[in-house]
Amino acid sequence: MRKAISALVARHHLGHAAAAQIERVLEALHAEPDPHTTVSEPQAALELHVADSLSGLEVDGLRRARRIADIGAGAGFPGLPLAVALPQAQVDLVEAAGRKTAVIDRLIQAGDVTNARSITTRAEQLAGVPAALGGGREAYEAVTARAVASLAVVAEYAAPLLHENGVLVAWKGARDVDEEAAGAAAARELGLAVEELLPVQPFAASENHHLHVFRKISPTPAGFPRRPGMARKRPLA
Repeated sequence: MRKAISALVARHHLGHAAAAQIERVLEALHAEPDPHTTVSEPQAALELHVADSLSGLEVDGLRRARRIADIGAGAGFPGLPLAVALPQAQVDLVEAAGRKTAVIDRLIQAGDVTNARSITTRAEQLAGVPAALGGGREAYEAVTARAVASLAVVAEYAAPLLHENGVLVAWKGARDVDEEAAGAAAARELGLAVEELLPVQPFAASENHHLHVFRKISPTPAGFPRRPGMARKRPLA
């Protein structure tokens, strides 16, 4: 596994400490009694979680971001690998379930990922408080979302968190033209614009992986975020 980690680190031109941090995170995930993922064996997790997460580095706006929110962080992906890869960035892993943020905290500690932290809250609640008051509204240069919800829903979660010119990067599988159209329509209402669609192949066996990139081009209207649960219950598009 160390050889595979070294190859991944070299592929993305990461710092010398990254390989050891990734290895420790994977070991801790494997030892975790309640990992909140069906894939925790180190070699499989390296591909399905870490390599997939690091594919986000192909988005220039994400790679250059200094403050990142990973919404619906689950067991810590893509936020933790991105924090390892981007030591100059502060990465907030946002997850509503305390049992999941407890796992994230243990993985952060195991990997000594000092620029990452978990936040136990919903994205809508984080975005409901202005940055000046300690909240997340318009506080982030980049927002990531992997396997969270449809593009329209993810756009509504992310837009209020982004400051102008920030980017949303959403990990998706095979393309769905209806979902993409709904996501673009929701984005327009939220102050976002579709910027690019990047096909990626994070590991040899991966197929039909895509990164959907949106840019914050204008302020998100004051009516957003809507109250928790509304984005899923009544998607904008």
